[in-house]
Amino acid sequence: MNSLPIHHLPPKSTNTTAAATASHTAASSFSPRPNFSAGRQSYSLHRHRFRINKSLSHSSSYSNQMAAATSDEIRASPSPTVISLKPIEATPESFHEFGQVIVASPDGDEFGPRDAQLDLSHGIPRFYIMHLEDRPLEFSTITHHASVTQCLGSIGGRVWYLGVAKPSTVDPSEITGTVGSNLAQSHCGHFYAPPKIDDVRVFKIAGPTFLKLNRGTWHAGPLFLEKTMDFYNLELSNTNVIDHTTHNFAKKNNVIFSFDE
Repeated sequence: MNSLPIHHLPPKSTNTTAAATASHTAASSFSPRPNFSAGRQSYSLHRHRFRINKSLSHSSSYSNQMAAATSDEIRASPSPTVISLKPIEATPESFHEFGQVIVASPDGDEFGPRDAQLDLSHGIPRFYIMHLEDRPLEFSTITHHASVTQCLGSIGGRVWYLGVAKPSTVDPSEITGTVGSNLAQSHCGHFYAPPKIDDVRVFKIAGPTFLKLNRGTWHAGPLFLEKTMDFYNLELSNTNVIDHTTHNFAKKNNVIFSFDE
């Protein structure tokens, strides 16, 4: 095995022995040895920083050198842009592109188009109460379920919010030739177009109401101002295991979404 080259400290000062000792002590306290056991990437990063150190004046302190290197890294990876959204009151009309808003109907009414139009045909339905804590009014990831509709509603009718974007799954029969850069394949197997920043909306839900999300509707939440909230949730028993596709806006688009009352 070839030994890795060792970076030596600059020659000691010839002024005095005490000054040389102090200089060596200060350099040792700020210049940890490279962690070669961490692998090639860690070693390459150390060599990169060492080259930066050599290019600077010997009179510069190690902390100043590292601050300069860190500043370069920050400039190369800017913080995500915060996009402020205005919540929209969820009504059957305002929410129709994403699903349905279901409100109370008289007892005895027959099934009709105002009832939740469900698709639970790909597995075992699961209806449960979901307990959530600390869900502030911001998000950077958004998820869809390609094979099932989903129903969400707050216990007690308290106010909550949901970020959404229109479904964008693609039928394989509609794909011709090579899959373009505008399409992605989920780890679940299906193809989809990533959601667009301009297509994201936030809805406010209040009172004895629940939402039915169409198959493939992108959603972020539930989000709320309370410390904790409980929601009833209707999906499939394995939805979050085999049918859970997420787009990360912070990583892919360098944006996050925020909103308030």
